[in-house]
Amino acid sequence: MSDLKVYLKNQAKLVDQALKTALPKGNVRPATLHQAMRYSVFAGGKRLRPILTLASAEACGGNPEDALPLACSVEGLHTYSLIHDDLPSMDDDDMRRGNPTCHKVYGEAVAVLAGDALQAFSFETVGRAKETSRYPMRTLLGEMASTAGSHALIAGQVMDMEGEGKKLTKGQVVAIHERKTAALLTTSLRFGAMSANASPNKLAGITQVGHSLGLAFQVIDDILDVTQSSAKLGKSAGKDEAVDKSTFPALIGLEKSRKEAAKLTAQAHRALKEMRMSKSRLSEIVDYMLERDY
Repeated sequence: MSDLKVYLKNQAKLVDQALKTALPKGNVRPATLHQAMRYSVFAGGKRLRPILTLASAEACGGNPEDALPLACSVEGLHTYSLIHDDLPSMDDDDMRRGNPTCHKVYGEAVAVLAGDALQAFSFETVGRAKETSRYPMRTLLGEMASTAGSHALIAGQVMDMEGEGKKLTKGQVVAIHERKTAALLTTSLRFGAMSANASPNKLAGITQVGHSLGLAFQVIDDILDVTQSSAKLGKSAGKDEAVDKSTFPALIGLEKSRKEAAKLTAQAHRALKEMRMSKSRLSEIVDYMLERDY
């Protein structure tokens, strides 16, 4: 196992332990709700977003332990978004992270409420983070609110649904994924920098990394949807084509999509180099995310 894979495994364990402590236990009333929340959070997943928070904190000279509450918050928000994305009224998917989706196990009503509760959990967990001189609690909570709201994560989901069956331009597809995917990846990195009390210039650089990395991540996701099996992905492969979504491969083809992902990754590396972070774990993770096959 490579050194990076050991790092990713250890950081994922750290995040999982923090999440197990922070989430309500499965026997706390109402038990069904809390079991559904824990089921979805611990049903698998690589923990890339919270790991990015920890790696960003480290790259900015901070203590990753101080970033743990913020790392848990982004994972809570991410899992909420997956539960709702998978609902019959949205993407209507039966598998997520290699397991039956929340609504298939607990029913649609409980799944909706479990997602709602995880969104609230993400704000509650931000509230447990340490403030710094540059980033007081109101700034941290505002960051989470803008990421979760109608201009970012939810906007992206609505735009994505409205785009089904339509021939969108590349610019329109980018606009969707700047909100649906890149916004939360960017906030994951920004939270790490904020926990380290990063300078405004460094936070701006980290934001550039997040934007490029978030779009590259989505391009790779689109490629994997048409090149990998459902068993490999842990979710239904070929779903984008089945609902006639305008994805990067559908618009520009697989080869150009791979070049697009490489170009965006190079942009992320340039921003890291300008901040003298080329030898950081964060830089290694950027390459790992480009090369992933699930």
